This record gives sequence, C-alpha cells and structure tokens, in this order.
Amino acid sequence: MAISEVLEAERPLVEDDVVDGCVDYKGRPVNNRSKYGGWRSALFIIGVEMAERFAYYGVSSNLITYLTGPLAQSTATAAENVNAWSGVASLLPLFGAFLADSFLGRYRTIIIASLIYVLGLGLLTLSAVLLSGSTSECQNTSCSANQFQVIFFFFSLYLIALGQGGHKPCVQAFGADQFDSQHPQESKLKSSFFNWWYFGMCMGTFVTLSVLNYIQDNLNWILGFGIPCILMVVALVVFLLGTKIYRYSLKGEEKSPFLRIGQVFVTAVRNWRITPSAIALEEEACGTLPHQSSEQFKFLNKALLASNGSKGYGKVCSVGEVEEAKALLRLVPIWTTCLVYAIVFAQSSTFFTKQGVTMDRSVVADFQIPAASLQSFISLAIVLTIPIYDCIFVPIARTFTRKPAGITMLQRIGTGMFLSAASMTGAALVEMKRLKTAEEYGLVDKPNVTVPMSVWWLIPQYALLGVSEAFTMVGLQEFFYDQVPTELRSVGLSLYLSIFGVGSFLSSFLISAIENATGGDGRDSWFANNLNKGHLDYFYWLLAGLSFIQLVVYLYFAKSYIYNRGNAS
Repeated sequence: MAISEVLEAERPLVEDDVVDGCVDYKGRPVNNRSKYGGWRSALFIIGVEMAERFAYYGVSSNLITYLTGPLAQSTATAAENVNAWSGVASLLPLFGAFLADSFLGRYRTIIIASLIYVLGLGLLTLSAVLLSGSTSECQNTSCSANQFQVIFFFFSLYLIALGQGGHKPCVQAFGADQFDSQHPQESKLKSSFFNWWYFGMCMGTFVTLSVLNYIQDNLNWILGFGIPCILMVVALVVFLLGTKIYRYSLKGEEKSPFLRIGQVFVTAVRNWRITPSAIALEEEACGTLPHQSSEQFKFLNKALLASNGSKGYGKVCSVGEVEEAKALLRLVPIWTTCLVYAIVFAQSSTFFTKQGVTMDRSVVADFQIPAASLQSFISLAIVLTIPIYDCIFVPIARTFTRKPAGITMLQRIGTGMFLSAASMTGAALVEMKRLKTAEEYGLVDKPNVTVPMSVWWLIPQYALLGVSEAFTMVGLQEFFYDQVPTELRSVGLSLYLSIFGVGSFLSSFLISAIENATGGDGRDSWFANNLNKGHLDYFYWLLAGLSFIQLVVYLYFAKSYIYNRGNAS
C-alpha cells in the first residue's frame, strides 16, 4: 500500500488527467480522472435514482386508487388531487435547485432532501396504519376517513413532494458532473449517461409497477407504502458510500449567476432609451458577440452600456453575462411548447388506470393484473428502446450526421412529441371500442361489472407513450442541462421538471373545466364516476388534436433555435 502511494506521488502530472473546476471530497483539485468520477461514481448515483423512482412511483402510480378507495373520493376529484400533487412535486425542484446552486451545493442538498423524503414516506405509512385501524373497527358498516386522517395523509404526501424537490434535480446534475464536457471521450460518455440514467430510472419504476402495485391492491397499503420508505433509507446509504470517489463542482468566486443574469435584464430595461447605433458602437468596442446569438434578443445588448452614456452611473454588464441571459431566454419557447406533452404524460397515472379497472384484467385463472401495473408497459418500452437507441441508432445516425449524439437534442424531443400524439389517438380509438362493447352487453348502468374486453387493448397506448418518453424525456433532460450556464445546471434540470409540474396543473384545470362544462343539471360529464356513461374518448381526441398543434408550433421554434456554446449535439 505504501509503495503504491509513493509511486502515485512520483507519477508526473499528465495534463489530460486534470479535471478543471472539480475537487475531490477533501476539496483538493482532481488531477486523476480515472480515480474520481466517470462511470464508476455515476453507477452509484444511477443506483440511488433507481431506488428513488421505486419509492416515488410506489406512491404516485396507484395514488388515484387509494384516493377513490380508502379515502372514498370521486374519480374527478381524485384525478384533480393527483394532478395537483404531481404539479407541486414537479415545481418544487426549482426551489431545491436554487438552494443547491446558490448555497448548499448538490451533495449536501441530496442528503438533506433524502432525509425529508424518508420522513415523508414514514409518515405516509403511519397514515395508512391509522386509516386501516379505524376502518377495521367499522366492521360491516361503511365509514370513511375522518378529517384528521385526511389532513395527516396529505401532509405526508406533500412532505414527500418537498423531499423529491431537492433530490430530483440535484442527483441527476451531480451524476452528469462526473463527466467532463471539455474532454472528447467523456463528452460522448455524458450523452450516453443521460440514456442509461433514464434506463436505470425506468427499471426502478418497472419493478414498482410490477410488484408494489400488486402488494397495494391485494395485500395492504401499509406494506405498499412501507417498502418504499425502507428502500429510500438504503438509497441514502448507497449514496454516502460513494462519497470518496465523486467529483464535486468547484463554486466560482464570481457573484451568483442569478444576480448576474438578473442584472442584465434590469440594466437593459434601465437603458431602454439607448439607440441601436450606440449599441452597435459598444458591440464593436467589445468585440464581435459569439455567432448568430448576437442577432437574437438584441434589446439585451443594451446592458453592455451604462445608462445615459455615463460610465459612472450603474454597472455595465459583460458580453458573457449578456450571453448567459440570452441562453436562458432562448429556452422559453421550447419550455412552453412542451406543456401539452406534459398534459398527455399526466394521463397515464390517472384515466389510463381507471380505464383498466373497468376491463377484463385476467391473466391466468384466479389472477388479475392490477390496473396501475399496466404503467409498467411504459417502463418496459423505455427499457427496450434506450439500449436500441444508444447502441444501434446513435452509431448509425452518427455516420450520416457527424454529430456525437447522432441527432440533435431538439430533433429527439420532437420525435417523442409525435409519438405521444399517436398514443392519444390510439387511446381515443380504444376507449370508443370499450364504450361500444359496454353498450352492446348492456353494461352502461352497471359500473361494477367488468366490460368483456381484454385490458391488453390498452398496451399500444402505454407502449407508444413509453417510446415517446425515451425520446422526449431524455432529450429534455440533456437539453436543459446542456443549454444553461454551468453554475445553473441543477436549475436547468428543475426547469425540465417544471414542464411536468405546470403540465399537471394544466391537466387538473382542464379536467375541472370540462367537468363543469359537461356535467351538472343531471347530466353525466366526460369523467363520470361510471366511465361507461362518460366520454374519455372525447378527452383523448382533444389531447391528440392539441398535441399535433403543439408539434407544429414546436417545430417552428426548434428550427430557429441557436444552441448555446455552439453545441448542437
């Protein structure tokens, strides 16, 4: 051991071994890239993500069943509550990422968030124990949860959302930090990391949907919530085991990136009277701005000048700071045009599941597949698609396009959007057939009788949604990580997650608006508790139409998008 240390000390420092901007767990510069970071440390982090997704989907995937079952909520109310919680869980990463990038750092934020996560899951398990105890006392009489039990349940649920808000953006950004973007080989590995990250995430989800949903539906909810809690404790231990081999991003001495970017907008607004000719002179004095981006959002170039032409008033922003602000502003159209995709994404854990409940779920004698477990076909489609994409499609595409990732990130996202629109079209057609079958067999007024139509009819819509995720979700993750300033990468990933948070809220709003518009006065709404009297097919057709419109608008903005740092891969 001593001899190896001496040899290591005497080994000349190779410039290629130095990783700029990174330190080890003791705060020393990383001068041996084979010892720190890379796939060895990334595998620890992917393992943690698999456990976290198992825990998260252990709650979210079957939440609508728990709300309409033990908590006795209506289908529409339960769907709105699921969407509201999912929305909050997807928006809180903005707060967690801000704390990580500005104050705590990603490593500390992950540990604190994991502890909150475990506490939330523990309290959720306790809420199931309390509810189980009170309902067992009812014997044959019907009873529902009291107000305290409902409040305690939702408090636990939103505590999980808070923990996930700190955990989700930081773990992925911390994993990507293990690869050096400036190193030719590691740059390719980083692109591959996002593929295998999502692969591992979906493996955790697949196990949840295959095993945990069965436990929740056929054994009890106490085990169903308790197992994810135990697994999150294991995930925290695994994460801590890799502490000594991680690369840690070095926080720069310059002012906060939030302050830098905010100052650009404030200065540009303050200088609104400055003429274009004055800006042109200042640009020429500063040197030509990087590539075509100088032609976009030219009003921000006013931040290069002091107010009223006086160098003593206010603070002048640098070219680099202006470019950082423009990079964030260029993300807005892409972010906005992905919202309909997020609304479609929200349906897999709500109405897709309720559809499955009404259909024949028999696999073999005396065994029925839990309706929520059908979501495992999304994960299975992703697990099958990603290796094919990474190992076969990318090398072939690379030979034609000469791009390291085969196709651009925006091309990948757009492909997934088209597939999600196709999934909604398929879902609408299947629902039309389900309603027709229910009518043919006289089951319209018998919601508790199984419609004699195999649940396997739903598989294509789940599978198409899964393949679309393999394109769009992974593409969005890489895009929002890559296209923000280096110090804001946790925030970048939280922006990607916020798409699905806002999408969930929009889905909840859409459901509520349609419920009010189509129901009332003795009429059954599109989302009637008796789905045989409802019209989910109309809802799916609406989403399919919105998806195709979204795709057209997205393609318009994607075509004119200018990649940050000249990176189009």
